[in-house]
Amino acid sequence: MSNCHCFWSHAWNISGGVGEMGANMNSIIEEERVRGGVFKDINPEDEDQQPTVIESLCMNCYENGSTRLLLTKIPFFKEIIISSFTCPHCNWTNTEIQSAGRIQEQGVLYTLQVKTKEDMNREVVKSDSASTRIPQLDFEIPAFTQKGSLSTIEGLLDRAVAGLEQDQPIRKATDPAVAEKIEKFIERLKKLKEVEEEFTLIIDDPSGNSFIENPSAPQKDTALTVTHYKRMPEHNAVLGIEEEEDDKKPVNDLDTMRNEVLVFNTNCPECNAPANTNMKLVQIPHFKEVIIMATNCDSCRHRTNEVKSGGATEELGTRITLHLTDPSDMSRDLLKSETCSVLIPELEFELGMAALGGKFTTLEGLLKDIKDLIVSKNPFMCGDSSTADRAEKLELFGQTIDKIIAGEMDVHIILDDPAGNSYLQNVYAPDPDPEMKIEKYTRTFEQNEDLGLNDMKTEGYAEK
Repeated sequence: MSNCHCFWSHAWNISGGVGEMGANMNSIIEEERVRGGVFKDINPEDEDQQPTVIESLCMNCYENGSTRLLLTKIPFFKEIIISSFTCPHCNWTNTEIQSAGRIQEQGVLYTLQVKTKEDMNREVVKSDSASTRIPQLDFEIPAFTQKGSLSTIEGLLDRAVAGLEQDQPIRKATDPAVAEKIEKFIERLKKLKEVEEEFTLIIDDPSGNSFIENPSAPQKDTALTVTHYKRMPEHNAVLGIEEEEDDKKPVNDLDTMRNEVLVFNTNCPECNAPANTNMKLVQIPHFKEVIIMATNCDSCRHRTNEVKSGGATEELGTRITLHLTDPSDMSRDLLKSETCSVLIPELEFELGMAALGGKFTTLEGLLKDIKDLIVSKNPFMCGDSSTADRAEKLELFGQTIDKIIAGEMDVHIILDDPAGNSYLQNVYAPDPDPEMKIEKYTRTFEQNEDLGLNDMKTEGYAEK
């Protein structure tokens, strides 16, 4: 490794930063190719391995400076371009490294357990797209917030400290509390260089072009873990690349609807003021897709929601019977379509299919809605329409519903949907539910008439 360290010292002594490479890069690479190879192996004794110097514009004072370029290979890694810019007029310098290869097939994740001061001397190539994290400090340098760099672990920490200290004088004048917190954090970063306690350094680069030195190479490094992973679509988007399959894949409007909440303008059903209705496609496990629509009115604060089936009317009707045996049954998810009726045989109660509309709620929520509809919102419970006898019966019905919700009554809940678009959660899924019975039946002529199916022609409708 002595040769490697000699090279890095030589490389860093060529200056300090990156200027404009521009269109000169192609001519430089071609010149290096003529001289016997574009990227040469590291050899500190090779006198021919000298940086190429080109005149460049200083982006600080807009005078002419010089950029030095060195094309080389890192042992056990790949080719890189080290570029360094210096301006004799304003003394501004800038150093950068760039990967000379293409974006790799997979991203790379380096996890290094820093245990000794020797680990601080490990060489690090950090590309633009790499993020750096130290979990013990909850510290992260996000991707694309720094230029690519060739440094050591200690150099990475020094660069982070320098970045935090840069605006400290302004912070101390404008926000002393924040400045004090940052000062304490800077001290914690500086203490890491002493390696009084072990810490973890993580470099995550989706381009696969970052690198942490293994001093024991080609033997395995016990303190360093290298993981290669397949990039996600968001990684490719950040890197500016797309998979060919994605380019050829047709856009599916239905897929877009599944992933988005659609908003459209409507009028409030209570006060008729303009309002917004949100619509979302939701996949119910072990059932089908449904459309949930919710309207909120900012004027009168009225809120309503409705559920529509996302599919066609089923060939058979569905009757779901649940025996309530435990209060936990109240938390079962329930989808009641607008064509579903609700029966409680023990109470001789039946709620018609038109009542309450479509709902996606829990069994407890449905029973509370039934109680509100029959008791709280019943027009026959107030005014001249109210009688003592009727009010007493409805009040007793409300108390009975409360007992069912509390699990104090042994009853059955029946959801009868001739369209087959209602659902009650099976908590034992995918195994059968011993307390729930699902029946499929053929609709009667009257049920088809209610659903408007008798006059619906689905075959040969285009024929005259």
